[in-house]
Amino acid sequence: MRSLVSKKGYWVEKVQCLGTENSLAQCQAQLSIPRNEVPCIGGMHAVVRCVPGPQFSRLSASGQPQAPISSQVVRLKSGPRLGEGRVEVLREGKWGTVCDHLWDLTAASVVCRELGFGTAKEALRGALMGQGTGPIHMNSVQCTGRERSITQCQYQQVPLRTCKHTQDVSVRCNVPKTGLGATVRLAGGREAAEGKVEVLMEVGGVQRWGAVCSENWGINEAMVVCRQLGFGFASRAYQETWYWSGNSDSAEIILSGTHCIGMEMSIQQCRRNGQVYCPRGGGSKAAGVTCVETAPDLVLDAQLVQETAYLEDRPLHLLTCAHEENCLASSAHRMRWPYGSRRLLRFSSRIMNLGRADFRPRASRESWVWHQCHRHYHSIEVFTHYDLLTMNGTKVAEGHKASFCLEDTYCPEGLSKRYACYNMGDQGISVGCWDTYRHDIDCQWVDVTDVRPGDYIFQVEVNPSLDMAESDFENNVMRCRCKYDGGRVYLYGCHVGDAYSAEVEDLFEHQRQISNNFL
Repeated sequence: MRSLVSKKGYWVEKVQCLGTENSLAQCQAQLSIPRNEVPCIGGMHAVVRCVPGPQFSRLSASGQPQAPISSQVVRLKSGPRLGEGRVEVLREGKWGTVCDHLWDLTAASVVCRELGFGTAKEALRGALMGQGTGPIHMNSVQCTGRERSITQCQYQQVPLRTCKHTQDVSVRCNVPKTGLGATVRLAGGREAAEGKVEVLMEVGGVQRWGAVCSENWGINEAMVVCRQLGFGFASRAYQETWYWSGNSDSAEIILSGTHCIGMEMSIQQCRRNGQVYCPRGGGSKAAGVTCVETAPDLVLDAQLVQETAYLEDRPLHLLTCAHEENCLASSAHRMRWPYGSRRLLRFSSRIMNLGRADFRPRASRESWVWHQCHRHYHSIEVFTHYDLLTMNGTKVAEGHKASFCLEDTYCPEGLSKRYACYNMGDQGISVGCWDTYRHDIDCQWVDVTDVRPGDYIFQVEVNPSLDMAESDFENNVMRCRCKYDGGRVYLYGCHVGDAYSAEVEDLFEHQRQISNNFL
């Protein structure tokens, strides 16, 4: 470094920053004059050493991601790339959003630095990264830029109904260049954001490119690849890539058994086989992806489930069609049809699309399945799972709901309905709209005929097999505490899966008291 002092390679000198600037270019500085005999008198080239943030410091020596930091009080959700997303703050054990009044680049930079990124590139308003759910914790946030956390900034409480989730804030942060994007590529696609996945890995002590085995290849693995490349979300994960010819130097399978959580920074960080084993073979059966900039995000209305749950003893002669679609417990097969009844835990569910793209079934209209008994088409064979679990997680009763009618039941003011099932119309859920399944329709229940009285956990999961891509899968599960006394049922503490901190979620599972999460 000292040998560089004599070289006239300086652009600026005498840089003076307050520490609150979002960029070095905003600091006071003096242009270095090339004609000086001794440039940068009394100094040398400036050197900095950055401390890695949570996203980067959680990598072990083997490159595998470690457990998240439990003390984290700020997170980014539903962002298409690393360092982007809706800002959510943890308060009293519940995650909530921030209202966009007075939201600016200085406050956004505090969030980015707190999460271990650089300064903020953009401070976004108006739920541009999708709407959140639950409480809105902060409004009129004003930071000086010196704070270590957004919780140290000045802000106002949010009175009820004064701010909506359509005003949720989000950020885009400057992210350190890790070089991970250069270790994966897509080949053969019609555009840059689709193709056969090829990875750069060490094989026999040599770095080389190769293909990825498609055995168990799914949407979580595809999400990691798309984020690693900076292409956003995955819309499809392909286990066959007949029409995408890869590069000639990458035909051999060098990565197999890939299993990702979905939050890894690179596909190489996911769990994988120590020795490559791919019974499917490579070539036309190697893994592929299609990436998109925006994606839907389905969220269940937990409060509606809690408010509408009840028991019904329903005669068997009214359950013929439901039995045909396997909506009853297995003991129903052994009954003397049509005599007797089944005890059903019924409820309504409302599924909201809070993402930035319409939710559409993967199957085209021509491949929908006609069910003669109910006389309707199923565009998605299993759209939701309903489970009753013991306190240690053992399943004691279950149900499922096929998507016979995926439509815009309700859209808020300013949005128009685009999808309706009438006359075999287009199916889907528009951005900002809801699809409601009423408590009184077939299969909107869990058959609890064989369940003993006691305390349970009631769980509803939408898009359970991850067949359709979303921007966030962590909010697809809703859980409630359930008390069944043999004649009545009570649901309480209903909440979306990622609404509580880990500590409060642990209390939910192991104690009988928890405050309701009012939405």
